[in-house]
Amino acid sequence: MSKLVDKAKTQIENLLINAAHTAIKNGDLPDCELAPFKVEVPADRKNGDYAVNAAMVWARGFKSAPRAIAEKILSYADLNGTYIEKYEIAGPGFINFFLSDMYYAGIVSDVIDKGADYGKSNYGGGKRVLVEFVSANPTGPMHIGNARGGALGDCLAAVLEAAGYYTEREFYINDAGNQINKFGLSLSLRYQQLYKDGIEMPEDSYHGNDIIEHAKAFAKINGDKYINCDETTRRNALVEFALPKNIQGLKDDLLKYRIKYDTWFCESTLHKNGETARIIELLKQSGYTYTMEGALWFKATDFGCDKDFVLVRANGVPTYVVPDIAYHYNKLEVRKFDKAIDVLGADHHGYVPRLKAALTALNVDATRLDAVLMQMVRLVRDGEVVKASKRSGKAITLVTLLDEVPIDAARFFFNLREPNSHFDFDLDLAVSESNSNPVYYVQYAYARICSILRNLAEDGVQKRNCTNAELCLLTAPEERELIIHLSSLTDEIISAAKTYDPARLTHYVNELATKFHKFYAACRVKGDDESLTQARLNLCYAAGIVIKNILDMLKITAPEKM
Repeated sequence: MSKLVDKAKTQIENLLINAAHTAIKNGDLPDCELAPFKVEVPADRKNGDYAVNAAMVWARGFKSAPRAIAEKILSYADLNGTYIEKYEIAGPGFINFFLSDMYYAGIVSDVIDKGADYGKSNYGGGKRVLVEFVSANPTGPMHIGNARGGALGDCLAAVLEAAGYYTEREFYINDAGNQINKFGLSLSLRYQQLYKDGIEMPEDSYHGNDIIEHAKAFAKINGDKYINCDETTRRNALVEFALPKNIQGLKDDLLKYRIKYDTWFCESTLHKNGETARIIELLKQSGYTYTMEGALWFKATDFGCDKDFVLVRANGVPTYVVPDIAYHYNKLEVRKFDKAIDVLGADHHGYVPRLKAALTALNVDATRLDAVLMQMVRLVRDGEVVKASKRSGKAITLVTLLDEVPIDAARFFFNLREPNSHFDFDLDLAVSESNSNPVYYVQYAYARICSILRNLAEDGVQKRNCTNAELCLLTAPEERELIIHLSSLTDEIISAAKTYDPARLTHYVNELATKFHKFYAACRVKGDDESLTQARLNLCYAAGIVIKNILDMLKITAPEKM
């Protein structure tokens, strides 16, 4: 929040507590402990800037009706030196407070003074948070789900940073395990098809065109050198050739999407440095494992899971969950992050409790691991769902999406809904230059502000800093509504950080654009009163700062002309 919002709320709290103590001292109220109360924004601003339930909360202690308590307390209220202009008792005993013109003037000044830092706070206290997102298998291109996860994870990290957390972004590369084996098999078969007839692709292999292209590129360099060698040698050579290219492709595509990771963490390192084997031994030592039919099981049911699960198969090969446990142990215990946040598909709802159970068995506080479960995305064009099949190789990838839709629109649209809600991505709307397109609407508001400042400057009216008295001229309902909205940015960022929901910010900035347009339609910026003109110019400038701060946080451009 603006520092003034915090200050005003503190003033209200202190005023009521001091007045209550005075009433007790003077014998108007019996002595009792003052229970905590709430200072909240009322649903209807006609009821004031803040509504307080102190008299309701204190009714039991004072053994009196809330309205009577409120009247006695307020008889000792001292408004001097506060932003409080007046108060009134409403309903059964709520106390509504109305703030002064000076308060609203101070908010505009606060926004302008802080500039690019307005909205930031130290709520997180510098705690270290690792946000892992996308982490697509490097066996093929990223699909539309990865596109949503990328925008969501990157913007979530930015929100956490603005809320005062130290945040790192990480991509977990699944460069070991079954998907790599399948990748190697698919490459091997496509390579052999170049030289032999009758080579069939299994149904569950990878059928994408990228596999074919890798095989052709490999053959161009190596010819038939690997046709007659053993299968393991051939697969290893093909994977060694193709996998780095895929990983680099992931990096390039994500950079195009304006996502830059602090760390690309390879699963293979967990195997090479012995962390996977160590986790198995630690789980054995924990007392929460048992052997059945030659396999090593983890007692997940002891931690509230619906069933136990296998750690090591009867053939001695660990299951996929073991390196995942080792990876999260590495995040929290080796690298000492205070919090690990995974952005995952909704199909991982059973996976997270298993991870938490294993971490608890390892004496790790599992509340330090949070998961954001993301629902499916459907692409819609002309009102119809765009269907694609991954198996046929015709999946809509991140790259093909960004070829059709501006990056600004993609990042904004994927953060229009909370992560756990299904989302229809309207391709037609995303490219339209109209007010119905939310990102265009917000960008247009910023461009309009820039245009107002630019045009008036050309007419000889340069924005200057206003006095508080001049800013107190901003009393029109549309002006007040806009200022109130500006004042709530920090609270909105903190709420988005608490709920892991960047959509709160797209909603906020969209509403800000609406309130600015209403203000601009109702209040002529350039008028005969120079002081009022400057006050409104300052308000425009403050609104522009907040819009740009949010767009910068979301890594969306803020055009000065449209």
